[in-house]
Amino acid sequence: MDTAIDPQSTLTDDELRRLDAYWRAANYLTVGQIYLLDNPLLREPLSAEHIKPRLLGHWGTSPGLNLIYAHLNRVIVARDLSAIYITGPGHGGPALVANTWLEGTWSERYPGTGRDEAGMARLFRQFSFPGGIPSHVAAEVPGSIHEGGELGYALSHAYGAAFDNPDLLVACVIGDGEAETGPLAGSWLSNVFLNPARDGAVLPILHLNGYKIANPTVLDRIPESDLLDLMRGNGYQPYVVAGDEPAEVHRALAATLDRALDEIAAIQRRARSGAPAERPRWPMIVLRTPKGWTGPSKVDGKQVEGTYRAHQVPLSGVRDNPDHVAELERWLRSYRPEELFDATGAPVAELAALPPTGERRMSANPVANGGVLLRDLNLPDFRDYAVDVPHPGSTVTSATGELGKWVRDVIAANPQTFRLFGPDEVASNRLQAAFEVTDRVWMAGTVPGDDHLSPDGRVMEVLSEHLCQGWLEAYLLTGRHGIFTSYEAFIHIVDAMVNQHAKWLKVTRDIPWRMPVASLNYLLSSHVWRQDHNGFSHQDPGFIDHVMNKKAEVVRVYLPPDANTLLSTMDHCLRSRHYINVVVAGKQAAPSWLTMDEAIAHCRRGVGIWDWAGTDDGSEPDVVLACAGDVPTLETLAAADLLRRHLPELKVRVINVVDLMRLQPPSEHPHGLPDSEFDTLFTQDKPIIFAYHGYPWLVHRLTYRRTNHDNLHVRGYKEEGTTTTPFDMVMLNDLDRFHLVIDVIDRVPGLAARAAHLRQEMTDARQAARDYTRRYGEDDPKVAEWRWIRETDEGAPS
Repeated sequence: MDTAIDPQSTLTDDELRRLDAYWRAANYLTVGQIYLLDNPLLREPLSAEHIKPRLLGHWGTSPGLNLIYAHLNRVIVARDLSAIYITGPGHGGPALVANTWLEGTWSERYPGTGRDEAGMARLFRQFSFPGGIPSHVAAEVPGSIHEGGELGYALSHAYGAAFDNPDLLVACVIGDGEAETGPLAGSWLSNVFLNPARDGAVLPILHLNGYKIANPTVLDRIPESDLLDLMRGNGYQPYVVAGDEPAEVHRALAATLDRALDEIAAIQRRARSGAPAERPRWPMIVLRTPKGWTGPSKVDGKQVEGTYRAHQVPLSGVRDNPDHVAELERWLRSYRPEELFDATGAPVAELAALPPTGERRMSANPVANGGVLLRDLNLPDFRDYAVDVPHPGSTVTSATGELGKWVRDVIAANPQTFRLFGPDEVASNRLQAAFEVTDRVWMAGTVPGDDHLSPDGRVMEVLSEHLCQGWLEAYLLTGRHGIFTSYEAFIHIVDAMVNQHAKWLKVTRDIPWRMPVASLNYLLSSHVWRQDHNGFSHQDPGFIDHVMNKKAEVVRVYLPPDANTLLSTMDHCLRSRHYINVVVAGKQAAPSWLTMDEAIAHCRRGVGIWDWAGTDDGSEPDVVLACAGDVPTLETLAAADLLRRHLPELKVRVINVVDLMRLQPPSEHPHGLPDSEFDTLFTQDKPIIFAYHGYPWLVHRLTYRRTNHDNLHVRGYKEEGTTTTPFDMVMLNDLDRFHLVIDVIDRVPGLAARAAHLRQEMTDARQAARDYTRRYGEDDPKVAEWRWIRETDEGAPS
């Protein structure tokens, strides 16, 4: 199939003239934002005082972004499309700001910046200026769901927005620099998961302008035949538009866009008419234009246009260089602003009539302000899925396995607004109950024996954490809900992405017209303490530490100790708005400690005393055993059991923490416990032995201001691990029950001498447990099968 379209039949001469004028206007506004403080319409000769002292921004990609935007406006009007625009080269922020101002949306969102000369002056001044707006396509820009500061995620965001949005077109501009990133390279195959019968369409536009900051781009320099084969291999039909003469490019791009949209419409008609489901070959466009097109050709004798020198600010040091001032004025006047803006500074009527109106404007499409469209999930009552717990520890079950039954019914009750995402780990994390009501989305070929693959599935599984994250982020930002489940160690792969999403949530909290979106919910399992079979590479609880560095207003971390607390926690997370919720829970069979009513009350408090596990009977304890996480809770309770049996006179208080943020003061986090409550729980002067799921120093960091911090001793993961048994893992990190008892003996004043024999017994027990694993290859049943026995039970083992 031809990759170049005959450009002769699409645009009339008048349409071409108006499109070019609109493009010139957007380019003028883009340059003005980068350079000008005043004199926005050049009503007087340009001088140094009209120019910003610090020139910030990126020109190189902007003319291409403006060109695409103008042409998309044409087809939106002609075809009455609902479309949004994702800007992979997000450093082209001034281009998108320019277009939102031309469309009128900027002035609607920010009434102080009108579509007149004063408004234009303010638009220019605020860009990359203290107290103004950022240089990228940030959350402040109407129509944006993708800032594009950190490269690699544009295409995954585009597909995430298109899922379950059957009437939506997502135009996604991919810079040729961004195309070199791993996440973007993996994103091309997102079309395997896009079902044209129920989803919208994504139109990738690969913009080859040839250069990054200082280097050529790979895809620009490889033979075009190789590039087109690459796109075909990824399942696309590529069309090439190339040139540096504006009229020719306008005609070619218009014809190519029409061809691409005709093909998209045909694909969707066929899929929605009942034809057998198959993976279509979607169109995509390769747009090859010069970097910094229409800007200065040469500066100080060096070629700029079409080179890496056009990437940021082609003319630098302008204020101090009269020649550069003159060159800047020539550049600005080359767009003929007197033809584009009327006497008041508003776009002339002909330009104002070109873009779509109302919510058809890409900058005003409600899909890009997903909180406006967000509706509560229809959630089944999680209490109906309660695990029966006659007494603490009497029931052994998989926490995530029990949760899976509830997630199954969440999927069934919300067939168009909820999806479950995971990098081939949904079943491994024991959420396979979901497959009782749905399948994995799959548009590629199948063979007999494939497990739960269907074009209509609601589970998104691809072995790319980047894709799962990008899809889900955009799914949330466009008004829907979801859960991302992953192995705890490998969620680190998206550290940078969650960082960017946290920044977006932080900024949008303070933008009045941005409505809150559903929270980004992580369910992390196969965690550090139960990766004994996979070994050291799979053992890392540090994602919690990473998330805790983000703004307190947007992050939450939960460590439910059993199945019922996990159910209560996940119900809360799916009801929440505008947070990043990290939930860590085990998948292996483990004791359940609390009834559902107890679990709900405990989760509501976030931290609490487990009276049934302690021996302080409401009085001042001698020692506090605290725990956070399912395995640390198990080991803490086993240690409390040992202390109860061997040192019955010792007053032990057991505290469980499910909401990690409760450890901080309220001045640091809205969930923080007041000092008076913290001191009541943890005492002001008694030893605290804290068994923690992750790296110990995080607990110290969260509690360093507390009265009794000096008496706090934390056990957790300290980078000791291998392929071994579950109990050997906790022993390697001194988190085991025997070592916790030793810690109590060593830290309770006066106890060391009278408990010396018990201390030796605990040391011997650790060695015996280790010897057993080396001899038999499994944990000693006396350890592995330990259960909490109530004092009232007869025949309780010692």
